[in-house]
Amino acid sequence: MSRFIESIKIEDQEIFNINFHQKRVNDTFENFGKENLIDLEQIFKDLEHDEDGLYKLRIVYDLNSKFTVNIIPYAYSEIKEFALVENNTLDYSFKFEERKIFEMMKIKSRSEEIIIVKNNHITDSSYANLLFLKGKQWFTPNTCLLNGTQKQALLKSKKIKETEINLRNLKEFSHFQMINAMIGFEEIIYPIELINNLSHFSNDNE
Repeated sequence: MSRFIESIKIEDQEIFNINFHQKRVNDTFENFGKENLIDLEQIFKDLEHDEDGLYKLRIVYDLNSKFTVNIIPYAYSEIKEFALVENNTLDYSFKFEERKIFEMMKIKSRSEEIIIVKNNHITDSSYANLLFLKGKQWFTPNTCLLNGTQKQALLKSKKIKETEINLRNLKEFSHFQMINAMIGFEEIIYPIELINNLSHFSNDNE
């Protein structure tokens, strides 16, 4: 049976974006025609977590509502190099625990992190949604693989906008950043030139 994951930010004993995470769990059960008995907020309360600092709450669950819980300290390190990688068949609409395909793509790219291209459109990195800067406005691709909780929250607050981002217009953006449940808005911003094979892909599509 497939298993799924939710990684939730806990900082100074506060849980973040819990409603978006719960909705994703609910949607997963509904998609597969199963009843959901998992209450994320109750799971957090039962932990009685009383430590300040930044933590990742990781919940692995199956469609029988069986789950395991881990909460660990979290620190994010800056990435030195990105590469565009094409995969026109990848489907990650639900947050499956099985992620070997992403590791295989990273190994093949020989880069620290990847930006996945599907049908000439920019999607996500191996573990985060992406934002791209044009002028003073941040945009996120409307072709993401997974509609992440942080992305949903930023769209709702109108801090970012969705748009089509593809291999033809990617050079129009000056900077980019990764966002997910643990990595917040404007925490680390990268110049677009940090994508080591951008020129190769852009030239092929001109």
